[in-house]
Amino acid sequence: MIDIRLKVFRCVATHLSFTRASQELFVSQPAISKHIQELEREYNVRLFDRMGSKIQLTQAGQMLLEHANRILKDYQKLEFDMNTLQDNDRGELRIGASTTISQYVMPEIIAHFRRQFPDIRISLLSGNTHEVEAALLAGRIDLGMVEGYLRQPPLKYTPFMNDELVAIVSLKGGLSGLESITLEQLKTIPIVLREFGSGSLDVIQKALNKKGVRLSDLNIEMNLGTTEGIKHYVEHSDCMGIVSVRSVSKEILGNVFRIVDIEDLRIERQLAFVEARGESLGLCRKLKDFITNRYRL
Repeated sequence: MIDIRLKVFRCVATHLSFTRASQELFVSQPAISKHIQELEREYNVRLFDRMGSKIQLTQAGQMLLEHANRILKDYQKLEFDMNTLQDNDRGELRIGASTTISQYVMPEIIAHFRRQFPDIRISLLSGNTHEVEAALLAGRIDLGMVEGYLRQPPLKYTPFMNDELVAIVSLKGGLSGLESITLEQLKTIPIVLREFGSGSLDVIQKALNKKGVRLSDLNIEMNLGTTEGIKHYVEHSDCMGIVSVRSVSKEILGNVFRIVDIEDLRIERQLAFVEARGESLGLCRKLKDFITNRYRL
């Protein structure tokens, strides 16, 4: 069976924290330290440099992490294939999703998926599109789900869901009377957008560029790292925000926000799976099939 020490090492190396590894694996910190020490004795190397309360990988640690990622991925496939012989779906799946997807799409999907496959354990990393792609390239996740147009050549992207970004204003603020604006008016209204590196901002920028408008033409009051941050800011200010329509459906019905139509501008995108090039294997394929069967484009 799998060497638990490799799993512990990868978790510590991923988070660069014994505490985070202990919390994620439900293993005591002394046990985490013991597994790392055993690996260091076995290979007669130091895997981490300890600098006060922080740690970083040594050259030997970086090499072991690369091997551990490959070994644990092969073990994951082995576990899936062996269980398939018995028509038994079980194993561990590490997924990453950009912020909008992780907050407003995946919780419902994972709940339904787990109801059908209770023996498949899922961990979810959330970040912007760039962070999810970096985690995939580093071997920290098995499958990603992202938004945006920018693409990393080593990775494969498969659209699975359509989404629309809409402009919103607070119904209790100074912009509450707006229902429709022109592109020229858009340039003058204080606006809150996602941070650079996010798929949402990438999509907005591309849609504006097609209409001859640059981000620098806008009156950007602030860039925030989450959709929830934008929603809370807009609710309590005289600013406009641009967010996924999926993220504000309840607030629209609850008369918290109004969607403002921007004439001659429609901001649409496709949410996409992202993974290493080649055939989707094992649990990744099962989750992808489950999602695409529920949410066909």
